[in-house]
Amino acid sequence: MKTIGLTALALIAFAANSVLCRLALDGGLMDAASFTEIRLLSGALMLGLIFTLQKNKMYKTQTLKASGSWLASLMLFIYAVTFSYAYIALDIATGALILFAAGQITLILAALFLGSRLSLLEWSGLLLAFIGFVYLMLPSATTPSWSGFVLMSISGVAWGFYTLMGKGSTHPLADTTSNFMRSIPMLGVLLLFSFEYMQLGGLGLFYAVLSGAIASGLGYTIWYMALENLKMIHAAVVQLFVPVLAAVGGYMVMNEDITLRLFIASAIILSGILLVILQRNKA
Repeated sequence: MKTIGLTALALIAFAANSVLCRLALDGGLMDAASFTEIRLLSGALMLGLIFTLQKNKMYKTQTLKASGSWLASLMLFIYAVTFSYAYIALDIATGALILFAAGQITLILAALFLGSRLSLLEWSGLLLAFIGFVYLMLPSATTPSWSGFVLMSISGVAWGFYTLMGKGSTHPLADTTSNFMRSIPMLGVLLLFSFEYMQLGGLGLFYAVLSGAIASGLGYTIWYMALENLKMIHAAVVQLFVPVLAAVGGYMVMNEDITLRLFIASAIILSGILLVILQRNKA
């Protein structure tokens, strides 16, 4: 029951990032660059606090300087900044679907590039996911913004590579904390280019801190706790619920419509990814 509870909280936190970003950007409460900066900075502070509290128990010999990597931090930064700018043009459900699917497909293709072979059913699942993307972006009145689609796809690819670099980590909390802290200089560069467009409404600032400190920093920590008792296949499958939770959150918080096109595209894309996950586990 503890693992189920932790898993549920983590998935809600992942979906909440999409909801909080849209809330902050909607109506001009905050610009996308500022949301990214506050999110990563508050996430670094929260993770630093958690790491300090846990250091005596779990990481007696581990230092932040020796953890993480600059490349992983760059992927985290690219994920966060394109995520924020994509949500200027996308609704919550569509953005979460594209992000999750792009990340999972990146992991599958990376495994293929590294020498893993896909079975016929796995190729079928991958093809099904791409067909779902094509259907989602077919021209119509409900077609998502192409700029938002491209930006969120880049965000998903970056998140996929960030996840790939974190596989096999023996100190995930220390590595994640270090990666967030290494992103701070990159935020300084972003600030130089976005300073003249800065908007910092009080409510938008509140949403960004919630996204960084709670949904990201605390959410990732809870996810690591849940992974201690979750098989990898279970961890992969339960993440299919994140786009669904994001869609529900968008409907409840911002009255965003769940269109028939989005529903069908989600069913096709997530079914294709699920097929690949189940077949790879079976193999």
